[in-house]
Amino acid sequence: METAPSVDGTEIAYERHGDGPPLIALHGSAATGESLGPLVAQLAAEYTVVVPDRRGRGASGDGDDYSLDREIEDLQAVVDAVDGEPVVVAHSFGGLVALAAAPTLDISRLVLYEPAVTVGESPDPPLSAEVNSVVDEGTKTDAMQLFYEAGSGIPDVTAMPWWPEQINMDWIDTVIRELQAVEAFELPSLDFDIPTLLLTGEHGPDHLAEGARAVDDAHAKSRHVTIADAGHLGPLSKPERMTELVTTFDDDPAAVGQ
Repeated sequence: METAPSVDGTEIAYERHGDGPPLIALHGSAATGESLGPLVAQLAAEYTVVVPDRRGRGASGDGDDYSLDREIEDLQAVVDAVDGEPVVVAHSFGGLVALAAAPTLDISRLVLYEPAVTVGESPDPPLSAEVNSVVDEGTKTDAMQLFYEAGSGIPDVTAMPWWPEQINMDWIDTVIRELQAVEAFELPSLDFDIPTLLLTGEHGPDHLAEGARAVDDAHAKSRHVTIADAGHLGPLSKPERMTELVTTFDDDPAAVGQ
């Protein structure tokens, strides 16, 4: 593991895989960079893939004060540690971080799989409050199950082969703070020049598909593609198709159809 110091002194750990032009792969909530293993294995045939653990999990540190701004600074630190202008591929909450950071990043392409952007009327109570209530009244496992099923659109997470053994239930606190960041985020005008590819899964949650479409509508240099037979965990279930789209878009953004 290598590390890059963020603005607040938090060390952000990352690994490198493959040999080629630089690409940063940023994971979502309730996970580490290891969760993107199937996608990273495919991308590493074409790129030097830099895979961070976001703050508060894995080999990375954490700070006393959390905000989306801290996550933006973390990603900037990793970009600064990479030679050249990398492609950034980001999933879910990592996609929100990358989108929010994009105006100040020296990167060549941005690929966001179901970024955690919500639009329209907010639920009452918000999901963060519901998950927190389950932590207070039930167990961390019950709270994480609610997060996956309500936030990621997985009908029954207990049927997944990785549940519960591969989930660190102690990450529920980081999940709650990230849900709060999602709920507070308002989509700004997207006037940065970085070509951006929005990816959604055919079976992904409606609220994330709506958010991706809103980003696509707001950004003049974006494309939107829906991946067939994929849900919110498309980077794991369809890594070959996603890699094909990333490499095509990197070579020529216009070659990827709307």
